[in-house]
Amino acid sequence: MNFLNNPANKGNAQRLRREMTKEERHLWYDFFKTAKIHANRQKPIGPYIVDFYIASAKIVIELDGGQHFEQAGQTHDENRDRFLREQGLTVLRYSNSDVNRNFNGVCEDILRHLGMDV
Repeated sequence: MNFLNNPANKGNAQRLRREMTKEERHLWYDFFKTAKIHANRQKPIGPYIVDFYIASAKIVIELDGGQHFEQAGQTHDENRDRFLREQGLTVLRYSNSDVNRNFNGVCEDILRHLGMDV
């Protein structure tokens, strides 16, 4: 199976695109769209749906809300990250608080990982 195409998650990914969090919308509209970086949002990869995927750089970007800091969320994230790394992808994680309090810093970090000028 092509890890980038998981038809089983298509409907859920479409729903998540319609119901993005405030932080996801902020990053999507105020960074990806203005920086003209080609990214997919709510992209199914294997058994998971990642928040953002930049195929040209093989980078996954995850925005973490409060549930990610609970034990069950951390275990799920560790398994997800392991799977994604096994596919040759780099996973960048930022908390919702990072996006809200240091949006420019998050954007600059993403640009650095893309090898773009900050």
